[in-house]
Amino acid sequence: MADDLFSESLETRFDEFAPLAARMRPRTLEDFVGQEHLLGPGSPLRTLIEKDAFTSLILWGPPGTGKTSLANIVAAATNARYQELSAVNATVADVRRTIKEARDVLAGSGRKTILFIDEIHRFNKGQQDALLPSVENRWITLIGATTENPYFELISALLSRCLLVRLESLGPEQIMTILRRALTDGEHGLGRSGVQVEPAALEHIINTAGGDARSALNALEVCVVTAGAEEKTTVTVAMAEQALQRRQVRYDKQGDQHYDVVSAFIKSVRGSDPDASLFWLARMLEAGEDPRFIARRIIILASEDVGNADPMALVVAVAAAHALEHVGLPEAGLNLAQAVTYLAAAPKSNAVTTALGKATQHVKESVNAEVPGHLRSHFSRKGPKGERPGYKYPHDYPQGWVEQDYLPQGMPRRRYYEPTEHGAEAAIGRRMKALWEGRKGEDGRQA
Repeated sequence: MADDLFSESLETRFDEFAPLAARMRPRTLEDFVGQEHLLGPGSPLRTLIEKDAFTSLILWGPPGTGKTSLANIVAAATNARYQELSAVNATVADVRRTIKEARDVLAGSGRKTILFIDEIHRFNKGQQDALLPSVENRWITLIGATTENPYFELISALLSRCLLVRLESLGPEQIMTILRRALTDGEHGLGRSGVQVEPAALEHIINTAGGDARSALNALEVCVVTAGAEEKTTVTVAMAEQALQRRQVRYDKQGDQHYDVVSAFIKSVRGSDPDASLFWLARMLEAGEDPRFIARRIIILASEDVGNADPMALVVAVAAAHALEHVGLPEAGLNLAQAVTYLAAAPKSNAVTTALGKATQHVKESVNAEVPGHLRSHFSRKGPKGERPGYKYPHDYPQGWVEQDYLPQGMPRRRYYEPTEHGAEAAIGRRMKALWEGRKGEDGRQA
């Protein structure tokens, strides 16, 4: 009884001591900002929540994307009991005790229990195994939250019994919506403070947050409280920089600054300057650029400017992009930096880029060219028993190669791919020349 009274007292005085990020947690799906791909009108997950028909869930996403808020909203939308454990300090005994209580309530009153486990990736195999029977038999509805890839951190038996829900980092517009809501909310937010925040200061806070709404709200609270203590009525960029101990990086994601910095980054990698490449990479990361955008640019660079001069460049670039998904910022900055320095230091070739352009143009000029008979699929109806007379199987010949035509009949042979003498591409060029020596293109050059 005393515990209940204490809990009620805490709930009543929650807004007096709780951080802004906790006070501003959305209480309904209508208040929830972001994750439209999951919670938009008519979406499967939203329908399951509204009909109180959802199954056990694993919420996977970066910090500050709404995992805990979504769990609370789910709990509020159901008649089930809501129990919460933290994987940081919960033991197997705690898990089993909670499950026993849930079974007793279910048997006695038929009321279900939602068990929310924050940072569920911290549970070891024994703790995860303890959850299996209750999840499988639906003695509890599990909602687990994790920032780590569940395919690596959770046992497959538990993962297979849950619906995996992937949350994405919030965009600048979404975080701006959350901050403005906090500034105008007089009940739970900062609306009674009387402090205004300059748009540029808000942008600085958003850039430092890196898609994390909790981080942005914490930063806003520091700025407003500091301004109030100094009897200031407006939070400026300079005050935000001082409060956050971080200078604003001038970088307009929608304007010239964005394109100029990206251009400088690309040209530095292309120009084989690892130091300059790292400078512009750091500039983008510090300004809050979407790291997935950076990873995509690195992958493009690997083929556009390095190509077959170092085929490992693409492998490294793709690995860095995968690492970003598994690790997230800030640690994944190391993976991006490794890929950037590798590409900058690698030998360069744009032969693949040039070759694709030439081939594409040739295709546009001969869009209706037919596939030669000897190259057609074995499943084609033409020819007896699907055979393709005239096709020479390269593996039946020495060196695994035999001279034959691979272009449409009558099409002049053109040279698309011309390997450079840079890096591994030099060896490719020598091999192609040895195989195709003597073949003539339409311009009389050796193919």
